[in-house]
This record gives sequence, structure tokens and C-alpha cells, in this order.
Amino acid sequence: MTLQEQQQHHKDMQNSESTKSTFSLEKVAELTEVLAQKTESAINQIERINGETQVLSINALIEASRAGEVGKTFSVVAEEMSKLSKKIEDTTENLKHESLGTIAEMKEIIKKQITSIRGVRLSDLALTNIDLIDRSLYERSCDVRWWAKDTSLVNALAGQNKDSIDYASRRLGVILDSYTVYFDLVLCDLSGNVIANGKPDQYASVGKNQIETAWFRSAVESNSENSFGFQSVHRCSLVNNQFAIVFSSAILNEEGKVCGVLGVIFNWEALAQKIIENTPISDEEKANTRICIVDNDGLLLADSRKKVLEGHIEFYGRESLFAEKKGFMITNYENTECCIAHAFSPGYETYSSGWHSLLIQKLLTNEEKRQS
Repeated sequence: MTLQEQQQHHKDMQNSESTKSTFSLEKVAELTEVLAQKTESAINQIERINGETQVLSINALIEASRAGEVGKTFSVVAEEMSKLSKKIEDTTENLKHESLGTIAEMKEIIKKQITSIRGVRLSDLALTNIDLIDRSLYERSCDVRWWAKDTSLVNALAGQNKDSIDYASRRLGVILDSYTVYFDLVLCDLSGNVIANGKPDQYASVGKNQIETAWFRSAVESNSENSFGFQSVHRCSLVNNQFAIVFSSAILNEEGKVCGVLGVIFNWEALAQKIIENTPISDEEKANTRICIVDNDGLLLADSRKKVLEGHIEFYGRESLFAEKKGFMITNYENTECCIAHAFSPGYETYSSGWHSLLIQKLLTNEEKRQS
């Protein structure tokens, strides 16, 4: 087992223990609720019986009074019954106030513990998700800067002849054979025109101008082979409008001047959906949990509901939660009380996505849990 696999196994074990703790406390909470109901039912029954006793004692006093001297002894018994009934009434009232109050306090303490354990566990999972994304995207930023130094790309841009361009295309194809995380690699001249790509049989990119794209402009503006350009999640026209992220790097000629740009088109959905689908929570939890990655504005970049780029995550307190590196809150989301766990991009080495990872879990009532 590799170190990374050992670390993941350790996280899974921690998550499993945390889940068990949550479920154990939820069971205690259910039993406490049952205890409260049974205690209240017993007190109500005592009150009903005592009420009947009070009626009997009153009737007995009335009958003793009618009997005159003969009923005096019975009158004493009736009065004692009335006093006893009053003591029972006082006792049951104290029992109701103290026992039910104590049970209610226990329920509140347990609820807070459940909320805390749930929130910490879910925010840990949110951090794991965004950390995996940062680590993967860091590698993409390294790839593009490394491959932009390839001599075949420089020669293709310098010569602009069929042989050099064909060779550059084949070279990009060889790279793609080893790095299946990419849709395609594209080579652009300084005017933004794609002159070569690694999968010409699959994607007809050559001749398409990219000068207005964020990834092309940011690479040219960096004016350095040690920096990289970037375009966030979007439907990329170069790969049939599939969800992609593009990293780019300026290509420098022998004089050290920018002569073109290399763009690497990363298969975003394959990474993001795999991370979301493999988030280690139970099937029962998954049915009531939305897992997503969003930008600072809440725009959906990855989503367990598969609503990528179709909307924003909105909830009261979002700004304050997003201001924290990691945390959770209980708030209303889509008209339902939810635990919203959050983690901000921790960054890896020299790269940080700057995105936010969320797990939004519906807080089920005991009745909803029984029905599910």
C-alpha cells in the first residue's frame, strides 16, 4: 500500500468512526425522545387517576355531610383522601417540571453533539475533496509549462510548414497517449490561430482562432515560460463543448520572445464527478446530501445533481462561511434545515484553485428517518 493509499485509508477509518458516533448519538436521541413520551404519558395517566380520586373525595365529603353525626368518621377519611390527592398533584407537577425539563436538556445537549460531529465530519470530507482537486490541477499547471518547452513546438511556430506542423501534432499525440486526463493539446500561433493539435482525427481544431479566450490571453500576457495561463470550467468549443479547464503557457523562441501558446484541455468532469461520487458517505446520506464545488460567487463548477454552470448555491450566511478556511453552519437551504459544511481551497505547492467545497446535508426529523 502506497503512502497516499495509507493516508486515504486512515481518512476513511476516521470518517467511519465519526459516522458511527453520529449514528450512536442519533440512536440515543431517539431513545431520549421515547423516554420523554413515555414519561409524559405516565404523568398524564397519574393526573387522570388523581382527578378521579379528587372527585371521589368530594363526593364522599358531600355524603358524609348529609349523614350528619353518623358520617363524621367517614368525613375524616374523605378529608385525608383530599389531602393525599393534593400531595399527589403537587408531586406529579414537580415530576413533570423536573423530569421533562431534564430530558429536554439532555435532548438539546445530544442534538448539539450530533450537529458538531456531523459538521466536523462533513467539513473534513469537503476539505478532502478540494484538496484532491488542487493537487490534480497543480500537476496540470506543471505539465503545460514543461511541454511548452518542447523543441518540436518551437520549430513548428518558427517554420510554419507542413512537415514541422505535422511533426508537432504527432508529438502532441504521443503525449496524449500517456496522459489520458486531457481531451486534447492545441498549439496556437501569436495571432491565436490553432496550427496543430494532438487529436486531429477527433477534434477539428486547426484554423480556429482563440485570441479572445481567457487561457490564450493570460498566457501571452504572462510573457514567461515559468508562468501559466488558465481558463476555469467552461464548455470548450475545441472539444465539442464538453466541460473543460484549459491551462496554457507561452512558448518562447530562441530570442526569448513569445511566439505562440500551448493549451492543454483538461477533462474536468471526469475528475470532478469521480471525486464527488467517491465521497465516502453512506447511500442513505447521499440521498439527502448535495456535494459540490463552487467559485467565490457560488457558481456551480461540480455538482452531485449534475447542474454544472447552471446556477449558484445561495443560502443565508454564505459570505461568512466562505470567509472561513473550514467550518459548517446550520441554516435553511431550499426551505429545509440543513447542515452546510465548507472547506476553502488549501492549495498545493505553488497552485491554489481558490474554490470552495460544500456538502449540504438535509437534517431529517425522526419521522422522516423512520419513513426512509
